Order: sequence, then structure tokens, then C-alpha cells
Amino acid sequence: MAVTEKLMWKVYAGVVGAVTTIVSQKLVTKIWEASTGETPPDPNDPDVPLTKALIWATASGLGVGMTQLIMNRMVANRWDRNFDHKSPGKLRNKLDL
Repeated sequence: MAVTEKLMWKVYAGVVGAVTTIVSQKLVTKIWEASTGETPPDPNDPDVPLTKALIWATASGLGVGMTQLIMNRMVANRWDRNFDHKSPGKLRNKLDL
């Protein structure tokens, strides 16, 4: 696999990952506002109750984590289809070597 392909993969996956993170964080924030009627709490603010801060941190982390997982899999599958080989970022099974 050429160095340019590895660099192309890092740029492609990095850009998609950054965009996915921004969009998913905004989506989680909108869902929070729609369901609670208030803006998300600042988890680092000592005046915010611990349970509310933990719920927001969990919801935010799960939302971003799940969307990144889905996007990473979609990007890797698209790479496989376009280049007819596994993406540089994909872990390989020991038996495939």
C-alpha cells in the first residue's frame, strides 16, 4: 500500500470524523433541548446537580460515540469498494495475513 494512500486515508477519515463529531454533538444538544426544554448543563459547573451533569455527559458521549462508530464503518466500507482492498485504518484478522 502506497504512502499516498495512507495519507489519503488519514485525511479522509479525519475530515469525516471531525464533521461527524460536530454534527452529532449539535444533534444531541437539540434532542436534549427538545426533551427537557432547557439548554444542556455545563458538567463542570459546581452549581449543576451531579445527576444532571452525569446524564448529560453520558448522553453526549453515547451520541457522539455511536455516530462515530457508524461513520467509521461506513468510511471503511466505502474505501473497500472504491480501492478493492482493505482501508489502512482497518484492523486485520491474524488469519488474513
